Amino acid sequence: MKRLFQGLIVAITLGLSSLGLSSPSNAETQQGLPKVQLQTELGNIVIELFPQAAPITVDNFLKYVDDYYYDGTIFHRVINGFMIQGGGYGFDLSLKPTQRAPIVNESNNGLNNVRGTIAMARTRDPDSATSQFFINHRSNLSLNYKENRPGYTVFGQVIEGMETVDTIAAVETTTKGYLGDVPVKPIRILKARLLNPASWKPLPDTASELDYEAPIPVR
Repeated sequence: MKRLFQGLIVAITLGLSSLGLSSPSNAETQQGLPKVQLQTELGNIVIELFPQAAPITVDNFLKYVDDYYYDGTIFHRVINGFMIQGGGYGFDLSLKPTQRAPIVNESNNGLNNVRGTIAMARTRDPDSATSQFFINHRSNLSLNYKENRPGYTVFGQVIEGMETVDTIAAVETTTKGYLGDVPVKPIRILKARLLNPASWKPLPDTASELDYEAPIPVR
């Protein structure tokens, strides 16, 4: 029994290593990492988040979850063998407005874009991520941070429902307007819920604009 337990610990450690993660601390083990369930029309997906590695990204994602923002959004970009992307468009493909400022890029956190990880979508501006995210359908190491080149911030991994990710990745897609790789039949996120609320303490929101009393920089 003792050898079996040790073997399980080794297996868990090896799994974390593939992501670029170290083993969880005692405090993390006792408290538990945040877990979010995405209830979709094709099945459920449970994602475990890594606030120690990507604190700002995790907090941002959970605040959108807490606001019920993702309820009714769709996976609007699906590429089999690459990733599935959602969190920004409604059922009618209208862009859902966001009320939070873009967040700083945390891709230099040692986590890798491997199959089953969740990462933030963004524009070419590294610090432009808001609500949209994607789940890697395969290992996409080209999306990782490289020296002097920001990547796409990984902040969690699928721990249940990878078969649902596979099902979504395999749906038929088309082009609609300016969007490509759109599922022919929309795939809604019915609910996104934090399963263990005690695992998350929100970070203070930072002002998006400087206060008028801020000192003027000396040139």
